[in-house]
Amino acid sequence: MVYREVGMWEILNILKRYGRRETIAGIHRATGHRRKTIRRYIDLAEEMGWVRGEHEPDEVLATEVTRLVKPGPRCDQPGEAEQKLLPLLAQIETWLTPQHEQRRGLRLTKVHRLLERLGVTVPYSSLHRFAVKHCGFADKRRWTVRMADTTPGEVAQVDYGYLGLVPEPDTGRRRKLYALIVTLVYSRHQYVHVTHSQTVAALVDGLEEAWEFFGGVTRRVIVDNLKAAVIKPDRYDPTFQRVFEEYADYRGFVIDAAVPGHPKGKPHVERAVPYVREDFFRGEQWLGREHVQREAIVWCRKRAGGRVHGTTRKAPLAVFENTEQEALLGLGDQARFDTPDWAECVVHPDHHISFGKALYSVPHRYVHLYRRKPPGKRKLTVRGDRGLVRIYEPDGTLIKTHPCKPPGGRSTDYEDYPDEVTPYAMRDPERMIREAAERGEALGGFTRALLSGDFPWAKLRQAQKLMRLGRKYGWERTDQACRRALAFDLINVKRVQRIIEQGLAAPPVPETSASPDPVAQLPLRFARPANSFSHHSQKQGETDERSTQLNEGSPQEAPPLGDPAHPAGPGSLCEEGQARADGIPGAHPPGRDRPA
Repeated sequence: MVYREVGMWEILNILKRYGRRETIAGIHRATGHRRKTIRRYIDLAEEMGWVRGEHEPDEVLATEVTRLVKPGPRCDQPGEAEQKLLPLLAQIETWLTPQHEQRRGLRLTKVHRLLERLGVTVPYSSLHRFAVKHCGFADKRRWTVRMADTTPGEVAQVDYGYLGLVPEPDTGRRRKLYALIVTLVYSRHQYVHVTHSQTVAALVDGLEEAWEFFGGVTRRVIVDNLKAAVIKPDRYDPTFQRVFEEYADYRGFVIDAAVPGHPKGKPHVERAVPYVREDFFRGEQWLGREHVQREAIVWCRKRAGGRVHGTTRKAPLAVFENTEQEALLGLGDQARFDTPDWAECVVHPDHHISFGKALYSVPHRYVHLYRRKPPGKRKLTVRGDRGLVRIYEPDGTLIKTHPCKPPGGRSTDYEDYPDEVTPYAMRDPERMIREAAERGEALGGFTRALLSGDFPWAKLRQAQKLMRLGRKYGWERTDQACRRALAFDLINVKRVQRIIEQGLAAPPVPETSASPDPVAQLPLRFARPANSFSHHSQKQGETDERSTQLNEGSPQEAPPLGDPAHPAGPGSLCEEGQARADGIPGAHPPGRDRPA
């Protein structure tokens, strides 16, 4: 006889009819159950304390009667398959338990095949029930929970997915292409941004295009634990990437990182990855990344946005336009986020740091300061965007700001150099001349004469030495020495140094006296005529004209010494010179050493 399982509702109907004083024969005609079966249900209900006419039978009573009439063993005796598996319980537990460094044990399907090799043949369903009952085995992927519905404009989920290979239009080389998918949880409307990389800049650019596509920003963004957004994944306190956190503050949304290794934390965008790859990308002929991006925008609006979603049973684009779009945070007048780069850079001895393959100068004090630090602490923090490069100390103090330069470029502020090397580093003679003129009029004139010509940079070292003389001996003495050197047309810094060291410079003029007259150059003279320096062979009998002139004692007219307005006289001679003029014996002739 075939057994027909009777449900709880059928037994409850029988009990209710009997409680209304219907006869068993009438219940038989109304329900079709046999009279013996009806009597059995009534007897079991009365054994459990139900009295006809006192209270209405309920579902609890009917459920208990159903359990008692259900066929099957009434004890916990193991079945046939369980009896075969019990002797191998320890081995099955070993197979299902992770061993050594394994993350998990064997799969239950593998255990089923291993048992067959041992000669134990049981159905897989029986093995599964046995593993759940005795080994604590449970398939965690079989259950989940549904979260509460979000409000419009509240959450967007973001994730990357691999699409395939596309050619480059210029080279024809095939490159990997990824899709950054942004899905609005409330409406299920989505945007796809394709890229060749997963850097911070690519992530920010993709989100910027998504917000422009939607016309606003959600209040919360759930991201996977990709390196461009999360540096240190953690279930409770993740560490976000500095640039991405700055971008979140700029746009006004909160970053919500998914639990590591838990794709169910972002199910809406997780299921969208294979949908985009299979429905949109595969099976098409693509010319390049730009071609894919153009078609992806059309696909998001028409195909993905116009379909009836399997869960909401509504078109995502219609729900977005009617409900969610107006709930998004507006973009306002904010420009696109300028994605910066951060780096730790070493201060080099040439007063520069290298950032983005370009050089940027820092003040001189940081060269000496960071040379004394340990090697691991000689770095400055640098932030660069499309417009500016900012250099910070490790504690966040701003040191220097430079305009951004392309790779190979250089931005040098010559004020960062020491004062004594700045003009030389700038290769600016005019600046050195101005600095010298500020120290003294003659000093400025000497520097201008020194740096004149077609190649003044060749004399910059001499000009630096002249400025060092001023700092060493004083600017006033150096100016007087330059005045004397100019009077004799001695445009040489070493001669100026010799004038200063030998004390040949004119003494300083008191402040009350008038400005001194410029030093006049003395006229040149010779004690002998010019022809006396001519040497030629003489024939016998010839007389040297010079000797004749000297023998004749003809006086040689010599130019006066000193200023013509002050001719030398007896009163202006020293005692030794006066003695020679008066014919005093013992006065040695000029040009010879004094007798001992």
